[in-house]
Amino acid sequence: MATVKHDGKRWRARYYDPSGQRREKRFARKVDAQRWLDEQTAQHITGSYVEPKLGKITVAEWGEKWLETKASREETTRARYANALHTHIAPAWSAVTIATVTHDRYQEWISSLSVAGLSPASVEKIHGCFRQMMKYAVRSKRIAANPCEGVTLPTVTPAKKRYLSAEQVDGLTNAVSPVWSVETKRPATPWWLVVFVLAYCGLRWGEMAALHVRDVDMLRRRLFVEWNVVEVDGGKLVWKLPKDHERRWVPFPRFLVDGLTAHIEGKGPDDLLFASPHGAVLRVRNARRSWFDRAVVAAGLPEGFHPNELRHTAASLAVSAGANVKAVQRMLGHAKASMTLDVYADLFDADLEAVADRLDEIATRARGGNLGATDDVAELESRRKGA
Repeated sequence: MATVKHDGKRWRARYYDPSGQRREKRFARKVDAQRWLDEQTAQHITGSYVEPKLGKITVAEWGEKWLETKASREETTRARYANALHTHIAPAWSAVTIATVTHDRYQEWISSLSVAGLSPASVEKIHGCFRQMMKYAVRSKRIAANPCEGVTLPTVTPAKKRYLSAEQVDGLTNAVSPVWSVETKRPATPWWLVVFVLAYCGLRWGEMAALHVRDVDMLRRRLFVEWNVVEVDGGKLVWKLPKDHERRWVPFPRFLVDGLTAHIEGKGPDDLLFASPHGAVLRVRNARRSWFDRAVVAAGLPEGFHPNELRHTAASLAVSAGANVKAVQRMLGHAKASMTLDVYADLFDADLEAVADRLDEIATRARGGNLGATDDVAELESRRKGA
């Protein structure tokens, strides 16, 4: 039962919710009391009613509850969420309840992150975390709407991809210094071989570092990419499936056979294919500090060239060798060929000229070889009219 009555001082709107609990609020005007009562009734009917006290939990506290629901996610994903929550969201919103987060207030905060110097990509990740937190609050009936929806984010401009030529890859491998193992007193993992595998097979660094000797098929010249080992939380190693869960066989060029054969000699099938001088997993940061960055400078490559850019190089070399988009997709482990085209669309631009050349050859053969590139427009028009 719902009523609006005057108690001698103010207008009192009262009703009982579905659980039987009495709800009431007082207003100076009867019309305001009736409007509030109608709104509450409508919310209960439509199922959109939110218990006010449930929204009084702080953003920081709610973030921790939300993070607990991500236990089934990959550890790298949870670490990314935790970093956004603890480094950026919780410090700024620790005393603010989720019910008082408004759209305009949130927009101002998002804009302030860019002003503070965070990259657009970082802002986008922080926003994604906050938006999911508040989406969960809506589903949990703690707030009526998500204030994070529809905000204006900074534009993320993809970094221009850099590709090395085959000659530049050779220059990089020649600039790599050998590293000796303190245990065996012989050359440890040949870094030049690591560079060649990255540049000609298209593996991610973590995929290369996770290879074992058993993953090498010398007869078919294939590498089995089964795992990807990555660093989280400042150095913890996590073994997981390759991105997009795409286990795959990747071919390697014939010129690597001798190097790989010599490298795996004396190793057991469960040994890491490539390891540090002490037998540990290769970490990209350690590699850059100990040998890769110096080799980049010595080879005269673009400043700041990253090991993962050798993956782009592999795609470029494959396309220039005549590989189609499906072959490149399988080599790189993309879920769909459309993803390969989206990421490496610029590599296939040359195909347009190749198509035109093929069409020219077909047209020339169809005309008995009499139509050449030197025919002028007038002659072409004359032949068309004569036909």
